[in-house]
Amino acid sequence: MELPRWAPADIDLQRPNAARVYDYLLGGASNFEIDRVFAHKLLEHAPEAASVLQQNRAFLARAVRFCVEQGIRQFLDLGSGIPTVGNVHEIAQRLAPECRVVYVDNEPIAVAHCELMLKHNDNAGAVLADLVDVDAVLDSEPVRQLIDPTQPMAVILAAVLHFVPEEANPYDAVAGYVDAMAPGSFLVLSHGARTGQQRFQTLRRMYDQSSTPAAVRTREEIQAFMIGTEIVEPGVVWTPRWRPEITTGSHPEAEVIYAAVGRKPEVLTIAE
Repeated sequence: MELPRWAPADIDLQRPNAARVYDYLLGGASNFEIDRVFAHKLLEHAPEAASVLQQNRAFLARAVRFCVEQGIRQFLDLGSGIPTVGNVHEIAQRLAPECRVVYVDNEPIAVAHCELMLKHNDNAGAVLADLVDVDAVLDSEPVRQLIDPTQPMAVILAAVLHFVPEEANPYDAVAGYVDAMAPGSFLVLSHGARTGQQRFQTLRRMYDQSSTPAAVRTREEIQAFMIGTEIVEPGVVWTPRWRPEITTGSHPEAEVIYAAVGRKPEVLTIAE
């Protein structure tokens, strides 16, 4: 097939990709037929999937606004995915134009789109890298240019760690970022939950056939990523329940992804 101009020549089109499926379900156009077919199969088994992703996106927006309100002016968005409406830099810079943002993803299309979108934005950049390679990310030119490690920052891991298997040592990677953050920084995280419901077991098997297999975890396993931070209220909760701007009742269809925000304290306290 003839690739669009924004698609890297060496892109793998033999298997669907989670970032492109996510883009399609959010109404984006940076996807291919193989991703759209996968998305429709996904919706057949879980019609609420689009709502789940929209709720996760809404959580991300609320968390970014919260961080800006807390004085954060630099953001590192890991596994940022393909740009769509409501990107971190759009939200942060609307509130504080001086905010600096670096997007990191291992999907070439996501990074290519970021670079196009940020062409005239001196306070934002993109890195093609795997988030588990902490040194490569932190030593990249955009991070060195835009992120001051001596000042508080927000490290964002929104709906990405459930695509990082245990053998890739995701806990060590997250700990590496927390260690690199200055006191007063925030860790923003959302993560797919392990459930015994049959339809979600089917969805997991579907993703196992894609280029981004799923690695969902329990609430306790998800909370363990927050070690080294003090989790702010309301704690580790379903995405619609994290500081909602409007109370609209329960969202049982969205109880699939947990969300949490933690602040790195000035001095770590050791529980007795």
